[in-house]
Amino acid sequence: MRRVHDWLRQTILMVVDWFYPLFRRFMPQQTYRYAACGGFNTVLDILLFFVGYNYVFHKEPIPVYGSIIITPHIAAFLFAFLFTFPIGFYLSRYVVWQQTDTAKREQLMKYFIVVFGCIGLNYMFLKILVEFFGWYPTPAKILTTVFVVMFSYLSQKNYTFKS
Repeated sequence: MRRVHDWLRQTILMVVDWFYPLFRRFMPQQTYRYAACGGFNTVLDILLFFVGYNYVFHKEPIPVYGSIIITPHIAAFLFAFLFTFPIGFYLSRYVVWQQTDTAKREQLMKYFIVVFGCIGLNYMFLKILVEFFGWYPTPAKILTTVFVVMFSYLSQKNYTFKS
């Protein structure tokens, strides 16, 4: 398993860093890696949100228990989260913020706290944009992502993976 992890990490770093010379003038390597890994995870999140909303949940409310119902855009958000949370942590820990002395368990807990804040922001923005302003869910998710990414970067840099 360790060999697979080492190979995967090195392969991701090789692919990500291959494009770094194009961005060297604009940002340090760690910021670039965060943008590249976060950008990948964000695109994956939006793609999974779209697939979940349109094809898994078929734009229909999901009955949970009794009169509790989850709207399809919130169900799609949670569906995408199941995939992007572990992928995001792996990329953050082993590609972006490699030089840290914090134990993996502590980082995972801090990462979860920040992600929980991101979930709250996602939920709040999606509810407001879709249900109050009547936006289509996918554009609402894209705009929401812009705000959440800024919050996430600052939080991860200054809290979760602070060295």
